[in-house]
Amino acid sequence: MNGKIIFYEERNFGGRSYECSSDCGDFSSYLSRCYSCRVESGCWMVYDRTNYMGNQYFLRRGEYSDYSRFGMSDCFRSCRMIPMYRGNYRMRLYERENFGGQMYECMDDCDSIMDRYRMSDCQSCHVMDGHWLFYEHPHYRGRMWYMRPGEYRNFRDMGYMNMRFMSMRRIMDSCY
Repeated sequence: MNGKIIFYEERNFGGRSYECSSDCGDFSSYLSRCYSCRVESGCWMVYDRTNYMGNQYFLRRGEYSDYSRFGMSDCFRSCRMIPMYRGNYRMRLYERENFGGQMYECMDDCDSIMDRYRMSDCQSCHVMDGHWLFYEHPHYRGRMWYMRPGEYRNFRDMGYMNMRFMSMRRIMDSCY
């Protein structure tokens, strides 16, 4: 099943709209700004900067009438569709950059990296299977980041300066 999201220039679904069913790195050629959206199907990450940069917000089916309720200083500027995944989830977490230090394997949600693994910091990871959300605080709170399968050697190189990931959760197919 494909995802579908509709972006609107104004709050409360007003103004011009742009319908999207795949990743879009920059809305500016379709809309001058984007202050609300409606998720028809699928799971999405929306970003407050172009090219999937800046603050990220996870959206599932529903209506989002005002971007400011996310605490954003600007409007939505890009989006990434999260593909449906129904297999096993698996990743390796590392204390240090470039897969250094202690390594822990994770296959399910973790509401506190510190409590479960006794890790005070996580600076790299290898997502082998599934799609995940990382959070800056325990119990799935604070800013979030979408991690799809791949190697993440250094979170600082990805623009996550002074960030600590303290919890993570699998993105399950329940949003389709």
